[in-house]
Amino acid sequence: MSQSRLRRHALFQALLTAGFLANVAGAQAGPQKKPPAMPPGKYVGPGTCGASACHGSVQPRTLTLVLQNEYSTWVTKDAHFKALHSLDNPVSQRMGRILGIGNPATSPKCLTCHSLAVPPEEKVREFDLEGVSCESCHGPASAWLESHMLKGWTPQKSYALGMVDLSDPTGRSEKCLSCHLGTIEKEVDHKMIAAGHPDLVFELDSYSAIQPPHWKPAADPSHDFRLWAVNQAVQLRESLKKLARHTQSSTWPEFSEYDCFSCHHSLTKPESSWRQARGYQNRTAGSPPWESAHYTVFRILAKDIDAPASQQLDAQLAIVNRVASNLNSSPKEIADSALAAGDLANRLLAQINQATFDRARAARMLQAISDQGDVIANQDTRSAEQAAMALDTIFLCYEKQTGSHPAVRAAIDGLFQEVTNPSSYDAPRFSAQMRKVNAALRDAGIASQ
Repeated sequence: MSQSRLRRHALFQALLTAGFLANVAGAQAGPQKKPPAMPPGKYVGPGTCGASACHGSVQPRTLTLVLQNEYSTWVTKDAHFKALHSLDNPVSQRMGRILGIGNPATSPKCLTCHSLAVPPEEKVREFDLEGVSCESCHGPASAWLESHMLKGWTPQKSYALGMVDLSDPTGRSEKCLSCHLGTIEKEVDHKMIAAGHPDLVFELDSYSAIQPPHWKPAADPSHDFRLWAVNQAVQLRESLKKLARHTQSSTWPEFSEYDCFSCHHSLTKPESSWRQARGYQNRTAGSPPWESAHYTVFRILAKDIDAPASQQLDAQLAIVNRVASNLNSSPKEIADSALAAGDLANRLLAQINQATFDRARAARMLQAISDQGDVIANQDTRSAEQAAMALDTIFLCYEKQTGSHPAVRAAIDGLFQEVTNPSSYDAPRFSAQMRKVNAALRDAGIASQ
């Protein structure tokens, strides 16, 4: 794992005690009775998966289709397990008081993303609330729980019975984004962020790498590159839907749609302000721009996939940015422009799903992204973060096929140092580091391929 991913891994991951794991394994030991037939489409709870002969093995298995230590990995290393417990900490409790929702650990508003909180009629039996658990992502297991252990059973048979196919990059992106971006039912708005909830930032491959993975690595060395690319398209499409949805709210404008750090940044003297030196393209000073991180890097990928289609998308996104960044625009005008751009993103998604993600495309993308360093840097913090994660993902895939390039790795890791403290982000410094990445790529003979 790269140093950048190790740093992010340390931020997201907290290990539980070895004694707790021993208790879990011990509780699941012993002969297992054959479960009774269960009605389809209902939840059985994470404990059902935790037997040592199922997914609760302490050590990974190599001779089976899956590792069989998925449950053990979840309870000891995965931030999703801690999602429910995070609602008990002082910051979360203060948020509950500010928002007037009481205890977040019992509030449906919070539990919908922080746990497997489903109504009683959707459960086979009662089970304790834990964090974001197996069925939160894989879907209700009652229809396939018993049969998926049979000899000769295939994942495709489970998918036909309701298991969510997380091997499909589009489906996986949609599942993750349901919480990490939001839906009608799962909403993190500006009020929640002001009360203390982190704003929602996501990139599928990087977040998968720090989860940590509880699956066997893909044989295709370009798998993670494809995963990143598909997620970029899905995230843009869903972000545009969210913008359109928010314009229909009685509380519009919804400021979580805008670039947080256009307002929330460290103040400097005017002569030291890179934002004022940059200017305010397509908007007046003081008007927050729509969050450009949704498309800053994706538009570079789109150009490589289909240049004419990317030009159409660029033109439509320019309209979205213009009307959304003008608080006097009508909600309908913003919604219509967002949905039109979302349709274009969806068309590109279909092409991305059919595209080849090989070493040559990786080299082109590394060059193209680093060539755009000045543009990306001036879009602000979240765009810079997305660019750093994109370069990290694509370069890791490139290295799997060519061997290591330490100078390029060091330059990319330097990008993450520039976004460690978002409110004090400095565009000229990030841009300078991007030039180092570009130079390192050229010195390694990568950008010239």
